[in-house]
Amino acid sequence: MARLKEIYRKEIVPRLMKEFEYKNLMQVPKLHKITINMGLGEAITNAKILDTASSELAAITGQKPVITKARKSISNFKLRAGASIGCAVTLRGDRMYEFFDRFVNIALPRVRDFKGLSSRSFDGRGNYSVGIKEHIIFPEINFDKIDKIKGMTITIVTTARTDEEAKKLLKYLGMPFKD
Repeated sequence: MARLKEIYRKEIVPRLMKEFEYKNLMQVPKLHKITINMGLGEAITNAKILDTASSELAAITGQKPVITKARKSISNFKLRAGASIGCAVTLRGDRMYEFFDRFVNIALPRVRDFKGLSSRSFDGRGNYSVGIKEHIIFPEINFDKIDKIKGMTITIVTTARTDEEAKKLLKYLGMPFKD
């Protein structure tokens, strides 16, 4: 079992039950899934960048990414429907907890001038999204073999009904918020 999952079950669940006065254990919010998305607009002209991004995302997450395709043609961006423009991974279960643990405790402290994450990035239904400008903050990436620094979006989906419940859950799991 993942270290963070064990902490969640033994310490965080009783804490949240007491704080929000849940009557049932199943009401306690938990992490449902984490989605990591790399959008690569440059893949339209340079198809090789998609292969490197895919292998780097697989190294970061431990799971093979899915290549995402454009749904619509947009002439201003020279984009055709069906063209490969990014890659994405959806993590669940133990892999999700392992990734979250590494993201919060290892990767985020490596961000330059890091002062904490914004607490305004919740969507109103208990889900949190954060954008990363440099994928090199993850220790799995070999800095010498990088041709281009890529960004990514990480979406954390919880079973919380409100943003307040989700924020408390993420805070107890170790997410460093500014306030």
